[in-house]
Amino acid sequence: MSESPKLRPPSRDTIAALVRIVGEEHAITDEADMAPYLTEWRDRYRGKAALVLKPGSTEEVAAILACANAARIAIVPQGGNTGLVGGQIPFESGHEVVVSLERMTHVRDIDLASNTMTVEAGLVLAVAQQVADSAGRLFPLSLASEGSAQIGGVLATNAGGMAVLAYGSARDLALGLEVVMADGRVWHGLRSLRKDNTGYDLKDLFIGSEGTLGIITAAVLRLFPKSVERVTCIAGIKELERAPAFFARVYERAGPMLTAFEILPRLGVEFVLKHGSRTRDPLSTPYPWYLLFEFSSPRESDEPRTIAEGLLGEGIEADEIADAAIAGSLTQTQELWRLRELMSEMQKHEGGSIKHDVSVPVARVPEFIVRANQLVELMIPGARPVPFGHLGDGNIHYNVSQPPGMDKAVFLANWEALNAAVHEIVLDLGGSISAEHGIGRMKRDLLPHAKDAVALELMHKIKASFDPNGILNPGKLL
Repeated sequence: MSESPKLRPPSRDTIAALVRIVGEEHAITDEADMAPYLTEWRDRYRGKAALVLKPGSTEEVAAILACANAARIAIVPQGGNTGLVGGQIPFESGHEVVVSLERMTHVRDIDLASNTMTVEAGLVLAVAQQVADSAGRLFPLSLASEGSAQIGGVLATNAGGMAVLAYGSARDLALGLEVVMADGRVWHGLRSLRKDNTGYDLKDLFIGSEGTLGIITAAVLRLFPKSVERVTCIAGIKELERAPAFFARVYERAGPMLTAFEILPRLGVEFVLKHGSRTRDPLSTPYPWYLLFEFSSPRESDEPRTIAEGLLGEGIEADEIADAAIAGSLTQTQELWRLRELMSEMQKHEGGSIKHDVSVPVARVPEFIVRANQLVELMIPGARPVPFGHLGDGNIHYNVSQPPGMDKAVFLANWEALNAAVHEIVLDLGGSISAEHGIGRMKRDLLPHAKDAVALELMHKIKASFDPNGILNPGKLL
């Protein structure tokens, strides 16, 4: 990234002023101590920073941005550092300041009558789930990284996860926000209203903006009845083309009880069985593909299991699925979901992995995977595609592991070329180059090719209006 003429390296006086806002114990200037904040978990992006600040309140965040805006200092907001497109990592100049929200973890309010809870941005997603559970409610957003991901980060990237099919993405789960603007002003939008038709919905601008328009410091989140009955199923299929028909059958019959519907390739399952723990082969016979899906109900009833059993029988009779099983215990349920949750992580053990987070219409998922697999074999013979993800909403994580024996660096050098080629297929099928991970650094230069020109122009105007000096996460998304 070239330095913006509006931005400047922080002076010693500015750094000292920023440190005073949070206190020396909550400011990191040592390069070694800053390291965990400057590298993302896949090790694709490594940045530098002038310092890392850990504010403990909205007022401190506001003071930081007011100071930075006046001094024209670039700010990189960061949550749990679980992002997959480099949006939370500073560039290599060393002139940017990372603002970590990790200390802002308070649960400000739980309103069971409104079925909401108000939490600060640094609260870890798994903790938010536990807080809701202790209150007798469900917060349904669930990700593989939920033990580290923070509420502010999942909102800033509009994270999706396993339960989008039933509950929607992060955008659908937030009713109100508190946001610190680039100049230090605070937008107090923490409202728990389901209906508020008073003009532009500002919160939806901040959700998914990847910290480029403001820093989310708190949110009002929707809560739901807890699932009392939970039935998890695994089905093996011989041909991927049969999956959409079976999904349509299940969705039509189960309706809102269907809370997840995932697709797993045999190769990915083998990676997890080989390198993971507490896992086992899901069916007695291996199949090229598996469908992992779940029914939930807030009522004690045999209905979810009855529906599951009926659908599995119908699917086998219609030759849409070849074999299936229903988890008979909590342990078996956990084992099945570990196959899905570990799929991305276990690919690390097989060498380099070139990743894509895309979405296409559900009916065209098989066509996308077939075309992409053919392309991969032409471009990198012997490479091993591992497409998996949320079949129910068309979101596929199209990952490609390196050929056995190939040099990792040589393989990863194909990243941009393979991304471009795969994304061409996605766009040809009417899909999106980013389904739930965002744009960040990785896909910023691809956005003009994938986005309508008018939409891009409007996005640039919004950015200029909200952040005229360009201090918020510069060089990301746009």
